[in-house]
Amino acid sequence: MSAARSLDFWTTAGIAFDLTGAIAVASLALWLWPRRGRLAGAGGAVVAALLVTAGWCIAAAVGLTAEVPMFASFAESIRNLAWLVAIYRLFAGDGRHSSLAPIRPVIFALAFVETLHLSMTLALTYLSVKGGLANLGFEIEVMLRLLVTVGGLVLVHNLYAGAPREVRPALRWPAIGLAVLWSFDLNLYTVAYLARSWPSEIAALRGIAAIVLAGCFALTASRNRDELRLKPSRAVTFQTFSLLVIGVYLVAMVSVAQWLSYAGGDFARLIEMAFLTFASAIALVVLPSRRVRSWLKVILAKHFFQHRYDYREEWLRFTRTIGKNDDETLPLSERVVQSLADITYSPAGLLLCPDEQGDLMLAARWNWPEVDVPALAYPLAALGPFEQTCYIADLDEVRAGVVAEGFEIAAPDWLIAERRAWALVPLVHYERLVGMVVLARPAMARKFDWEDFDLLRVIGQQLASYLAEHASQEALAESSRFEDFHRRIAFVMHDIKNLASQFSLLARNAELHADKPEFRADMLVTLRNSSDKLNALLARLSRYGAGGVDRLHDVCAADVARSVVARFNGHRQVVLGEVQDLVATANAHSLEQVLVHLVQNGLDASRPESPVILSIRVDGLSARFEVADSGTGMSAEFVRNRLFKPFVSTKSGGFGIGAFEARELVKAMKGRLDVESREGLGSRFIVRIPLAAATDMYLNRTDKDQKVA
Repeated sequence: MSAARSLDFWTTAGIAFDLTGAIAVASLALWLWPRRGRLAGAGGAVVAALLVTAGWCIAAAVGLTAEVPMFASFAESIRNLAWLVAIYRLFAGDGRHSSLAPIRPVIFALAFVETLHLSMTLALTYLSVKGGLANLGFEIEVMLRLLVTVGGLVLVHNLYAGAPREVRPALRWPAIGLAVLWSFDLNLYTVAYLARSWPSEIAALRGIAAIVLAGCFALTASRNRDELRLKPSRAVTFQTFSLLVIGVYLVAMVSVAQWLSYAGGDFARLIEMAFLTFASAIALVVLPSRRVRSWLKVILAKHFFQHRYDYREEWLRFTRTIGKNDDETLPLSERVVQSLADITYSPAGLLLCPDEQGDLMLAARWNWPEVDVPALAYPLAALGPFEQTCYIADLDEVRAGVVAEGFEIAAPDWLIAERRAWALVPLVHYERLVGMVVLARPAMARKFDWEDFDLLRVIGQQLASYLAEHASQEALAESSRFEDFHRRIAFVMHDIKNLASQFSLLARNAELHADKPEFRADMLVTLRNSSDKLNALLARLSRYGAGGVDRLHDVCAADVARSVVARFNGHRQVVLGEVQDLVATANAHSLEQVLVHLVQNGLDASRPESPVILSIRVDGLSARFEVADSGTGMSAEFVRNRLFKPFVSTKSGGFGIGAFEARELVKAMKGRLDVESREGLGSRFIVRIPLAAATDMYLNRTDKDQKVA
């Protein structure tokens, strides 16, 4: 009694699994047929193999209750042959069938073994062999099945493992599905060979392998197979509700089938199960259509959820779209359109941005190349309602003239004529319109409600802030380019001011001493020096952007110091202190300019009787140029925050760039400018420039390192 109950249980379970597998595989085949192009050249072969697999599942279900399960064995042979053809087509998808010579012989050998098994099964059934010969035939059949199963697994392994890296993601799920199918058969036939009998309990679970196979190929054909996520809440609700409807339908169909099963006979049962399978498959394909899915979502959103949108998912998708940054990232203007289109399921969109006069012009297209947008896309005079109220316009209502009172808008003719144009979403930042997104009509257009308006308005304001920030960054980059130009002009004006002061002083002295030969000789030297400075100033105009120094070379520090003191001939305050005979790596003119500026600052800050001392000595690997005065001095706060800040000056009429320019020139010569100062005691400016010997030693060591490397 217990054995009979066990047999009934496994038979019922096997029929249930086989029929479920048949429904899943047949449904997938029908769904995949119009999408077979996603599997390259193997689409047709895969669909055919799936249909054959569905037939095998039906035959297996019939064979569980038939006295001679010939239908199941015959269907399994056809199934294996169909999948061998599909595997070969998958190899052909990336061209490996032409480069891997052993593929065709292996497939032909497995097809021969499967044909031999089919012939042997037909012969044993036709001859009604019994006894020891029947047992021998069973073992041979099992061995042939094992050969085909092992060979199929080897082909699946080579299909995936030998594929190029870029092809593997497309082959991952088909390989897993076929591996599960044949791995189950491998275990089944291994147990059958060892036990010398058919394991009915294990065979009853074969339908599970077909279900897994269908799921794997469904993942392969899905557009979003690389972005699979577990989606709770709304997604689970929609899918669970659909499955519940389908489950109720299947239970009703099974009940009808059980009632019809009293007709008896294997052929009647075959017709019954075939009808059940294909009726269920058609229901699975028809019921989840786009229109039915949209209707279900509306019903569930109204009765099961407080809000239409899953705001967490919408916000995460929005941030991923806007924040994406890789080699394939669209420009920001196109991502702005895409982020809004994702919310409304719009397939395309346009971005309109204001020009200098405030009229909107086309700034970007997203998946909408064919629409003809005029140069003046939206006039400024018609933008008031959008800027003042962030009004989101439904263009279908505008065309029909049913816009609510107080929200009348004047849409341009090209928008009215473009039937795909569906909605206008303004992008407002601090009560200023920075853009307008035109959304194309989705496949299932619907009327906007308050929740659509609120979400699109918030997203529009966020996008407006991104566009405003992007525009500010571009303006800042442009301003920095102008800043470099203005900085050069400011340096030129500073130097011209110093030269003008010298010429003014020379003119005043000429009125008093023009008849003196010594003055005339000194005047010629001054004029020659001023002319040289003007020429050097013109040459330096093209160097400030690159550091302000033309070329570094060996410079005699003592000569530079004497030249600086000579520039201040007639000022008894300028004193040349300790001067060591040093050679530094610098630019003579730039170094002299720095020291002249520092000495002049010392004179300006000191009393007429206080000396300004210039000295030179060695400081480690640097030549130390020191300019010291006993003038008014500077506070630490002034030195830290204001001394080297451009365009900040304590002198009346000063430009405030002398100290800044001096530090920049010292940096360009690989040196350093330091300041020591105390209020009421004076200041000390220290310029450190690398010694020529130290520079040569560094260059020699670098050359040696490069040769060793």
